[in-house]
Amino acid sequence: RPPLGTRILDCNIVSFALQIKEQKIVVDELSNLKKNRKVYRQQPNSYIFFLADRTETLSQCKNTLDELKKAHQELENSEKTKIRK
Repeated sequence: RPPLGTRILDCNIVSFALQIKEQKIVVDELSNLKKNRKVYRQQPNSYIFFLADRTETLSQCKNTLDELKKAHQELENSEKTKIRK
């Protein structure tokens, strides 16, 4: 049975992979929307939605995806470094 620290890292990597998959779907959906479609964003910790600019929302989602990919890569690299030691 692997040590607890390794299992936690594995869970974090899986969690990042799921978040990246979800974010890719969001970016794809926003990219394929017709220009005249409306986009609404949910307020954090609320059931309230507000009208948002489609291109701005798409840009924010792409940035979030890039940040997730970077963090995921850093986590994987740190795990590989620990395994080598």
